[in-house]
Amino acid sequence: MQADVIVLGAGMVGVSVAAHLQKRGKQVVLVDRRQPGEETSYGNGGLVQREAVFPHPFPREFAELRRIAKNRSVDVHYHLSGLPGLAWPLASYWRNSEPRRYAEIAAQWSTLIATCTAEHKALAEEAGSTELLRPVGFLRAFNDTATMDAELAKAERARAFGVGSAVLTPAKLAEMEPHLGTEFVGALHWTDPYAVNDPHALTMSYFALFERLGGQFALGDATTLQRSGAGWRVTGSDGAVVEAAEAVIALGIWSGAVTRRFGYKPPLFGKRGYHLHFKPQGNAGLTRPVASNGFLLAPMRAGIRLTTGVEFARPETPPTPVQLARALPIARRIFPLGEPVEPAPWMGIRPATPDMLPIIGPIPTEPGLWGAFGHAHQGFTLGPTTGRMLAEMMTGEAPFVDPAPFRAERF
Repeated sequence: MQADVIVLGAGMVGVSVAAHLQKRGKQVVLVDRRQPGEETSYGNGGLVQREAVFPHPFPREFAELRRIAKNRSVDVHYHLSGLPGLAWPLASYWRNSEPRRYAEIAAQWSTLIATCTAEHKALAEEAGSTELLRPVGFLRAFNDTATMDAELAKAERARAFGVGSAVLTPAKLAEMEPHLGTEFVGALHWTDPYAVNDPHALTMSYFALFERLGGQFALGDATTLQRSGAGWRVTGSDGAVVEAAEAVIALGIWSGAVTRRFGYKPPLFGKRGYHLHFKPQGNAGLTRPVASNGFLLAPMRAGIRLTTGVEFARPETPPTPVQLARALPIARRIFPLGEPVEPAPWMGIRPATPDMLPIIGPIPTEPGLWGAFGHAHQGFTLGPTTGRMLAEMMTGEAPFVDPAPFRAERF
């Protein structure tokens, strides 16, 4: 099979890259070991997070570090056995979270986030799936005034980046989400994000657009990527060979395992996360996702999705969904969750970099090799933005976002 570009990885980022390249006249073969959208893109809060202009920093306050060190919280969990392998990237992550450096990173990061809703809308319009992008935002509900005041201050800073929000009294919160508990002192409504009640369906709609444009998909193992003359080749699961002049690595947390074979060793590390769907009791429901107490409740087609924060562990460690167990009693107190829909929780791994910025652009050690990975919590949010940026770079257009902060050479 001959192509112009091989895109490795069929999550939201890889599918978006493939679609944008195909739109620009490149013949693309998209390759994944699984069907499209079944890895980390499958499990998330279903949010296109326009409000996320501040990437998740490493905590630096002593009280917060002490709370996390106890390893009993809902939002963060770690395996002691996994920490030695994470020592360098986490130390670098901590250094980059120093306030002055973090402000510089946030300014660079925000140039991506500012485009996310418009780029999703544009791709969804072509794909015929705009009904999946619900312009209802999401809520962050608070148990105490100190936490609420801190989040409101963050919302005020976010206004400088064009982000909208509204403060909700307990009465207004109850009016908007009448099935929530009454224990909250108030809430913040982030008004700009899209809520998506079937993230997998949105990824698949972009994939269907890619195929309608003439793109092809092949099951295959990305680790078979190798040089073929001046270009690249990869072997499909059926033994068929795909050859192309250029290749894009959009494999999320698995990207580094491939790029290392070609001399590029990005300091990626994984943030594991879990979700489980529940039937609501009676006629209970949510009109938009609600974040509180270190977890998120999101209304999905499959039920109410309970998602967790971050778990640090060795890559090969089996799933340990202790955060779901910690969150569930609290979640049931604030919303009438019924029985789980699935027999077991789902787990995915968010690919993070120590400076909180993704890698988008040419891989410096090999001509014709490109990267699109390291989006941490925002791969679903930034897929179309990354796809357009990289496609413009690869076809000689002026990128609509300055790619310099995201260049691979910084590592």
